[in-house]
Amino acid sequence: MWVVKKINNNAAVCRDNNDDELVAFGKGIGFPKTPYELTDMRKISMTFYKLNLHYYQLLKEIPENVFEVSAEIVAQAQTQIPRSLNPNIVFSLADHINFAITRMQQYQNMKLPFSYDVQQLYPAETKMGKFAVKLIRQRLDVHLPNSEVTAIAMHFVNSQSLSETATTKDFTEELIDQATQIIEQQFTIQIDRQGFTYNRFAMHVRYYLKRIQADEVLNEDDNATLFEAMKSESPKIYSCAQAIATKIDEQLSTHSSNDEIFYLMIYIKRMLNKSMNTTNEESSK
Repeated sequence: MWVVKKINNNAAVCRDNNDDELVAFGKGIGFPKTPYELTDMRKISMTFYKLNLHYYQLLKEIPENVFEVSAEIVAQAQTQIPRSLNPNIVFSLADHINFAITRMQQYQNMKLPFSYDVQQLYPAETKMGKFAVKLIRQRLDVHLPNSEVTAIAMHFVNSQSLSETATTKDFTEELIDQATQIIEQQFTIQIDRQGFTYNRFAMHVRYYLKRIQADEVLNEDDNATLFEAMKSESPKIYSCAQAIATKIDEQLSTHSSNDEIFYLMIYIKRMLNKSMNTTNEESSK
């Protein structure tokens, strides 16, 4: 196999013996000067064919050590979870871990919900969530909150594409689309629905809908101080999150707490930042 282009020290664009392009992960494979022939295939830990361009960008944006931890977690999960996983979960999980670390640094006192229903319904996935949080602490010296066990467990649940009735799935996706349109209209932007930032938002909304329909009410006071501060600092983002919550509550006859609105604000802010960065990159070309 030929290593043709370095992505980072532990990932590179390669070509196999059939001249098909792939991205390979392996300790130090991106370090030598390219192109070169890799003869010791034992160095390769993971390969990906036909990668979307967004995955390449993600490899450049996320620290190498975060990707290494994500790959190790997924490798362990494949031995523990009986259903097959989407191989691209390495990328979505790395994106989530990186976002969780960034979010924790920005909102140090933020509390996230921990769902015991997830623990009961998905014991294998919850076990992997606990393994992941522990490994992140050991490898990255980052102490994620216990609630991340649930968030990471849900990544493995969603990666399995578990059966869901067509009606429920369509209704959920319609609500996500409506929420996205609200953001686009209020901020006059076009959201890339193939991008990781959008997919992260969509995953959050799916879990939010499941939680609120199951009447898992979050404590209104968990993030009261942070909520009020962000509401005051970013009134337009608050207004947008409130509009999305109102749309969801109207459709489901539910009541979204301030905590739920606070979480929406964080994801909306992230999409706005991503949109502005993309616009700036395009204008500078």
